[in-house]
Order: sequence, then C-alpha cells, then structure tokens
Amino acid sequence: MNIFKLSYRDKEQALADLKAKGILVEVEFNGEKHEAYGSGVQAVVEIGLIMLTPPVMEGMEVITEPIYADGYHYDVMSDNTYDFGSNLVEPKNPKHAFAGHSTKEEFPYEPNFNSIAADI
Repeated sequence: MNIFKLSYRDKEQALADLKAKGILVEVEFNGEKHEAYGSGVQAVVEIGLIMLTPPVMEGMEVITEPIYADGYHYDVMSDNTYDFGSNLVEPKNPKHAFAGHSTKEEFPYEPNFNSIAADI
C-alpha cells in the first residue's frame, strides 16, 4: 500500500492532476455522472487549506486574519505507484493519518524536511 501526501497550488490544480493520473475518474450511474476512485485507489482525502495560526476574534469581528500554510493538500492511499514530482511532500507535523497506519508507517524513510511544505 502506498500513501502519498500532496500539496498543490490550489484545489483546481490538485483535481486536474488527480484526474490526469486516473486517481479520480468520472463514472456514469443511472444517467448521472459521478466522481469515483480509479483502479487500485483505496482513498483520497481532501485536507484542503491548513491553518497555521487561527484568527483573532473580538466577538464576531475578525481582528487578525488566520494564517495558512502554502498550498492545497490531499492524501492518497493506493496500490499503485505514481510520480507526483514536486507535489509530493513530507510534512513534519501531518494533519491526517489513515486508520491503521501511523505517520511513522507512512514515512518509513528519513524525511527531507527541506521540502516546500516542511512547516506543515
């Protein structure tokens, strides 16, 4: 089983890449089109934006806007191997782990913390 932690510029770029690789596919059921996992794909988790610093609020007024990590994030679990290039990241502090897979199992090798998403 392969687990991929991914970071893209935005959601649109992420979806385009996941569809181009056959991770997400379009299927038709009862005359309606739906999105499904491609062959061998076990899970696709949309992490989205990762908040580093929450907003400062005073009542219902935002005093300081939240700060987000760069990128739009997805996790993929698949029997297949893919080349995600620079979109594959090795986070120091993962925000998600698949059930039954610790973050240590997801990263059994020595991570390179100099990646684009090292602070995530």
